[in-house]
Amino acid sequence: MKCSIALFATTTMLAVAAPVCAQSTSPAPAAKIYVHAGHLLDRPGKSMRGASTVVLQGGKVIEILDGFAAVPTGATLIDLKDRYVLPGLIDAHVHLSSDRAGQEWLLAGFTESRQLAAYETYWNAQKTLQAGFTTVRNLGDEGATLALREAIARGWVSGPRIIDAGRPISTTSGHMDGRLGVGDDFIDAIPHDNLCDGPDECRKAVRLQIGRGADVIKIATTGGVNSRIGAGLGKQMFDDEARAIVETAHLYGKKVAVHAHGADGIAVALRAGADSIEHGTLMEDEAIALFKKTGAYYVSTLSTVNGYLERIAANPNAYSPEVRAKIDWRISITGKALEKAVPAGVKIAFGTDAGVSKHGRNADEFELMVKHGMTPSQAIVAATTNAADLLGVAADVGSIEPGKSADLIAVATDPLADVRTLKQVSFVMRAGVVYKR
Repeated sequence: MKCSIALFATTTMLAVAAPVCAQSTSPAPAAKIYVHAGHLLDRPGKSMRGASTVVLQGGKVIEILDGFAAVPTGATLIDLKDRYVLPGLIDAHVHLSSDRAGQEWLLAGFTESRQLAAYETYWNAQKTLQAGFTTVRNLGDEGATLALREAIARGWVSGPRIIDAGRPISTTSGHMDGRLGVGDDFIDAIPHDNLCDGPDECRKAVRLQIGRGADVIKIATTGGVNSRIGAGLGKQMFDDEARAIVETAHLYGKKVAVHAHGADGIAVALRAGADSIEHGTLMEDEAIALFKKTGAYYVSTLSTVNGYLERIAANPNAYSPEVRAKIDWRISITGKALEKAVPAGVKIAFGTDAGVSKHGRNADEFELMVKHGMTPSQAIVAATTNAADLLGVAADVGSIEPGKSADLIAVATDPLADVRTLKQVSFVMRAGVVYKR
């Protein structure tokens, strides 16, 4: 007798693995699942379909039928006749390793173990999946998410599909220098092999992250709001350094996501051939022209302001004075760049910077995107087909089509009429396994 492991969906956030034994050495074909959807947005950007049946098998979509098709003997029915069904959502900018920020986050780095940080990463991934985000691009941490990505891919634990950047790269005293704000007696204990000064060092820093298994390279060409340094938000990387990073990443087939607030740093990144600009707070005409010329995506991360406002309301001293000044500026200007980018035809991908904002609240971004110039349909496209294209996973996710992964979510009301309904996802399936129902 030969035994294998089968996955059974539960109504909790975890799938349950149980042994199944059979006499035959050939595995039986997976049973089909029929999903009856009252309304189906199978291809975001296109018209909503009415009553439909999505047929799934082996974690894939195999057929889409009009109406509520009869369910054959042996198949499973998932009844979503009173729901609006759409593809699993994609967040192209998260930091799963923490849900804390400011002084609290800094202190935790000294008082909590890496093992505990790994559990926090898993916990945040569960909140993300439960919110309907079945794929995420994690843009930098110490390595816990790289490990979680592998554990999820192996079926050891549940979670969203993860595209991971390893450790983010910047120049010394740049946004990704973890030693900023730390006393001299401690700085040598903080890893800093993600820093580079000059083209040769920057090439090496990229190769180091690729060697760790990074799917994408994340860099910073400007200062950051949360950097514990009062050096502003302008350019902090030279053209030759940015170009060396992008060329090296592309040599290995990796895309490059660039943290950039100031207009000069945005231009440096786009001239170098960056694949996406994250935040892009000061959007000038030069940047718009470069976006259009290069085809890079803009990821606006508007909901960072929600995280700032909530933490400041709870504790006015949550951030150091030099960081608080930048936060106040970011709050005052948030959304202005998106208002310029959308009518100009810049490609937009959905990303929240969750970790700065709260994990599990990713869908708050939709409301802000619509507030600052996007239609609900455009915002949903940004979180599905566009984000899938940016992440390089469009062959598998981003729409509900035969051959693609069975990533489905459902909500109670029409998201094309009111995108806020995506804050209340009632059904989540990833790769054919139900995680919320």
